[in-house]
Amino acid sequence: MKRCPWPTTNEIYLRYHDEEWGTPVHDEKKHFEFLVLESAQAGLSWSTILMKRENYRKAYDHFDPVKVSKYNGQKIKKLLANPGIVRNRRKIEASINNAKCFLAIQKEFGSFDRYIWGFVNNRPVNNRLKKISEMPARTPLSDQISKDLINRGFRFVGSTIIYAHLQATGIVNDHLVSCFRYKELCSQYKRNSEKL
Repeated sequence: MKRCPWPTTNEIYLRYHDEEWGTPVHDEKKHFEFLVLESAQAGLSWSTILMKRENYRKAYDHFDPVKVSKYNGQKIKKLLANPGIVRNRRKIEASINNAKCFLAIQKEFGSFDRYIWGFVNNRPVNNRLKKISEMPARTPLSDQISKDLINRGFRFVGSTIIYAHLQATGIVNDHLVSCFRYKELCSQYKRNSEKL
């Protein structure tokens, strides 16, 4: 089975590549989860964050944006004392702020999913990458979404972080064309389109 070259032999990382990365997400909590984790990743490796993911789920009330939006100073202290997550005050405070902004988008658009998929007219961008060196860190699309989110008050949502979100949630399919997941995701989208 041919994969993208970036997953290591680590089982969590392999499972993430094989089952999640690039799969279209339409679940609100999952979108919020990835926003929190990607913001926490800034300056760190994604494998580090994946290893802490279960700890984040427990610490962040399973990424319920309503609950996270109500976190207070006492909760921030508790998070800062939690060795299972990235203990960075600015990132923790940003996650609480972003939960409030996330709820505001839900109120305006009906869902965060409708908001973010609207940037691509609800159609995944299937890039045709042959080598990992062709994969961008950011694109005009991620620049546009990042700018809009920042204007809406989000923090730690630079273009590189947002591009990682687009890849993770399947808005962009950046599996290499030689990877078994690329073909699976393209055919899955085709089947779903035919049902509409």
